[in-house]
Amino acid sequence: MKRQRIIPYLYYEDGIAAMDYLCKTFGFEEHERVIRDDGTFMHGEVGYQDNVVMLGTPVDDAGKPKRVKDLDIRGGCLMCYVDDVDVHYQRARQAGAKIIAELEDQPYGDRVYAASDLEGHNWYFATPK
Repeated sequence: MKRQRIIPYLYYEDGIAAMDYLCKTFGFEEHERVIRDDGTFMHGEVGYQDNVVMLGTPVDDAGKPKRVKDLDIRGGCLMCYVDDVDVHYQRARQAGAKIIAELEDQPYGDRVYAASDLEGHNWYFATPK
């Protein structure tokens, strides 16, 4: 497998719930889940085809989990190309995804919709026309 050169890494306060949500709602597959000795989520990886998204829970200097909204970082979004965006959209909607941009053809040539996950990260899913 050719290694992906850019890997998005998203922080979640509840990484376990985030991984379960991404797999159930958007069709990702779980690749790795690392739990600390105290039972809290440390790191995870989910994938779609040959691509990976890493997830983590931020901690303070004492090793205690931090709230994501207290981090001094800006949020972003992710763009994911899927084989059939219409089928993907229906799956996400049926699973209860919060759709933030309805499925439509874009002037730049992709058919796209957007949804936010359980902690507010925006995900754009597309298929070239």
